[in-house]
Amino acid sequence: MHPPTSAPSAPEDSASGPPAISVRGLVKTFGGVTALHGITLEVPPGQVLGLLGPNGAGKTTLIRILLGLTRPTSGEARLLGEAAGSREVLTRVGYMPQDLAVYLDLTVEENVALFGRLYGVTGGRLRAREAEVLSLVQLSERRRSLVSELSGGMRRRVSLAAALLADPDLLLLDEPTVGVDPELRFEFWEFFHRLTRGGKTVVLTTHYLEEANRADSVVFLNAGRVLATGAPDELKARTGATNLEDAFLRLVRETPREGE
Repeated sequence: MHPPTSAPSAPEDSASGPPAISVRGLVKTFGGVTALHGITLEVPPGQVLGLLGPNGAGKTTLIRILLGLTRPTSGEARLLGEAAGSREVLTRVGYMPQDLAVYLDLTVEENVALFGRLYGVTGGRLRAREAEVLSLVQLSERRRSLVSELSGGMRRRVSLAAALLADPDLLLLDEPTVGVDPELRFEFWEFFHRLTRGGKTVVLTTHYLEEANRADSVVFLNAGRVLATGAPDELKARTGATNLEDAFLRLVRETPREGE
C-alpha cells in the first residue's frame, strides 16, 4: 500500500483531548442471555486497539453499541467526547462490518461514492477522497469493475475504502482481516499504523490472536467480560506466556466462573 498523501499531523498532546472511546459499566442482555457484563474500558486517541476473543465473546455487540445500532441495557458509552450513536459523532466515525456491506451489482467507485454521499461528502471533495482511498487500498485500476467480479480479499478492500471515505477520526473495524491472505493482512496492519501516526484511532476485532501482536494495546474479552487489557508484550509477561493465545487461555483458566 502507498502512504496517505494528506495524512493529518499527529496531535501535539493527545492526553489533553477526550478519549477516543470511553465505556463505563456497559451491560447488554438479549432476553435471558447477557452478552456484555459491565464492560469498562478507555481508549486514548492515536492507538491501534485490538478487541480479542473467540466467537461469542461480545466483540460485535460492543461495536454495535458504540455505533448506536444497539442500545445498552445499562451503562454508558462515549466516542470522541460525545454520546455513542449521536449525530455529532457519527460523521467522525468510519465502520467496516464483518459481513460484506458493499453492493455486488455496483462498481468499486460507485460503491465508494455512494458511501461518501451517505457521509455528506459531495462534489470535488468526494472525487478527491474517492481517488485517494482507492489508491490507499490499491484498487485504482479496478475502480470500474463490478464488486461481484472481485476476489474476497478485494471486496474487503472495497469495504475498507468505504469506511475511510469521510476521513474519520475513529475507525471501528469488525474482523477486517477475515478471509484475506497473509500478505494483505500484513498490508492492512501497516496501513492502520500509518493512520494512527496521523492522529487517528483504530479499533478492530479479531479472533486471530497472534496478528494482534501488532496492536498498540489489546483487550481480552471472553463471555462478555474483560479478562485483561494492556500491550501485547505486557500481557504475555504478566501470564508467563510466549504468545497471545496462551496468555488468553491462561487468563480464562485463572478467572473464576460465575457462581464459583
